[in-house]
Amino acid sequence: MPASHDRIHARRPTHDIERWSIGTIERIDERDGHCVVAVRTEAGETIDLVVTVAVRDLVLRRLDIDPDESPIGEQVWYRKHGGRA
Repeated sequence: MPASHDRIHARRPTHDIERWSIGTIERIDERDGHCVVAVRTEAGETIDLVVTVAVRDLVLRRLDIDPDESPIGEQVWYRKHGGRA
């Protein structure tokens, strides 16, 4: 796993907007103590975003869904470590 994590937001970022991409959550897994959020990009590719469990929990709380609803299919904003995906 990389030492630095990717970034993900449930809402449109208010800063450096050109550095962020929009994607749709396909699945959420845990691997090696990190959370992996698979996101379908606007180009139709699937990428894995590696974030902390705390970031995952924060993003899921901020999505416009009920606590018992699945986040699969929800739109998020993201940045791969090192820049735009």
